[in-house]
Amino acid sequence: MPDPEPLPVAARQLAFDELDTPLYATTFVVVDLETTGTSPDGDAITEIGAVKVRGGEVLGEYATLVNPGYEIPPAIVQITGITTAMVYAAPRIEAVLPGFFEFAAGAVLVAHNARFDTAFLKAAAARQDIAWPNPQVLCTVKLARRVLTRDEAPSARLGVLARVLGASTTPTHRALDDARATVDVLHALIARVGNQGVHSLTELLDYLPGVTGTQRAKRSFAHDLPAAPGVYLFRGPSDEVLYIGTAVNLRRRVRTYFTGSETRGRMKEMVALAQRVDHVVCAHGLEAGVRELRLLAAHAPPYNRRSKFPKRGWWLTLSDEAFPRLVVVRTPSRTAMGPFTSRIDAVDVGSTIAEFAGLRTCATRLTRAAKHTCPPAVVGGCPAARADGDLDAHAYAPAAQSVRDLFTGRADTLLRAMLDRIETCSAAEHFEAAARLRDRSAAVVTKLARTQRLAALARLTELVVALPDGAGGWEFSVIRYGRLAAAGVAPRGTPPMTVVDQIVASAETVIPDAASGFDDSIPPLRGAPPEEVGVIARWLTRPGARIVRTSDGYCEPLHGAARWVGWAQLARSAATSTSEQEQYLAAR
Repeated sequence: MPDPEPLPVAARQLAFDELDTPLYATTFVVVDLETTGTSPDGDAITEIGAVKVRGGEVLGEYATLVNPGYEIPPAIVQITGITTAMVYAAPRIEAVLPGFFEFAAGAVLVAHNARFDTAFLKAAAARQDIAWPNPQVLCTVKLARRVLTRDEAPSARLGVLARVLGASTTPTHRALDDARATVDVLHALIARVGNQGVHSLTELLDYLPGVTGTQRAKRSFAHDLPAAPGVYLFRGPSDEVLYIGTAVNLRRRVRTYFTGSETRGRMKEMVALAQRVDHVVCAHGLEAGVRELRLLAAHAPPYNRRSKFPKRGWWLTLSDEAFPRLVVVRTPSRTAMGPFTSRIDAVDVGSTIAEFAGLRTCATRLTRAAKHTCPPAVVGGCPAARADGDLDAHAYAPAAQSVRDLFTGRADTLLRAMLDRIETCSAAEHFEAAARLRDRSAAVVTKLARTQRLAALARLTELVVALPDGAGGWEFSVIRYGRLAAAGVAPRGTPPMTVVDQIVASAETVIPDAASGFDDSIPPLRGAPPEEVGVIARWLTRPGARIVRTSDGYCEPLHGAARWVGWAQLARSAATSTSEQEQYLAAR
């Protein structure tokens, strides 16, 4: 059955990234950045300018200076005219980026040399823990090189193209002026390709270089996919799973793999091997995210780079000894922190906690009747060493108990001790020592808060949550012991509680891990995959999310690390700012 014809623009607001959208109905956000240099990792954005257009009409403009946090190099000032004084009172990128992403939401992102601009935007989003919206991207440099001959345009620089194509705005190395000039260049290039039968976004992306005939021919793989949220699986010659991904619109997302918008070499290699695409339709994005994780764990597809081995994390836990010490293990006990993706990170966090708890770090096996005899050391040494004599098991017990209380949230004494030490070092003007301890303490707080939050979610027998779907309806999820047990939607006009009752009745039965009746045998997440619990926890923090019902009240420990998360965020921000300044000075 052929796809239905799209409604006129006046009757329905088209999804801007629909690949079959005619170019005259496609919304483009043309963006230009000014920066302190050319490295997305070491340099920063100083200005953002963007123009939103559709059908040749300007719908809006976005322009702002950005304070990079350090002086702008003289060479850059000479090129752009943007001085340190001009950006002194400007907002930082963390205040600007969400507004720009909202301005560009749903549109095709256009830039002249798009790789440069998107690299800076991605790096800025990553530093602020903001999810990259993954927009459709169009590069006017690539399009110009495809459309124009060397005789017409000896260079693809924006100034040259603006002059050749008769742009009404002259580029000035200021963001908004250059974005306006790029709009004129884009429209001129689209007019050129229109004479060659390119009238839709799909055709425009196919027209760009880099799309092989084999890649284009496999576009039929997406023809029968529904325009619904879900998970897609590319399968190879032996029916093996090559790659797994999620989409809010399966047909639209899968078709992008067969157009010029897909520039990743490994994805082109995967598409060349693929023989078909399977799919699983999901109720909403949370179910799609969870099913993706489960399928990744089941198939370990070679072209996925993350989440293929969710049980390979490391945990920090107390050893089962008369004189317990912190050890890094694969299988956690109840008093555990994690999971860590890196064993080294787990060891570093454990060293910090042991230092403030007075927990031993020596590896000697001690019986209950033995004594801890490590001598004190001026630098380093075993934290359990005492100048006033050796420790027996009874005298050592409070140190281990303080760690148990820290992990379970019964007390935050150790966290307070870390912050007090930082204040003491700062007051004594030992700023380097204070900064090192600040970074170490922030790592402890961040990981501990996440562990406690996920554990609070995993202990609930049943939790039913709802999220607005943006169209007057609701998305529902049934969570049992930190796992997604059922999902459903109540479109606008549908009684929501009826849907809730139905999905609760049909939800999966979840049996948590609890080998025996002793608390110490129950891991913090009760056997739930950490990544799945993490996806659910992030979904619960989305705007508008609410609890419909719960078997037990959802709560985190009263004296847990959550109260210190704000401090940890400030600490990480300070550490990042310092790192950027050092990189800038080194580059000069």
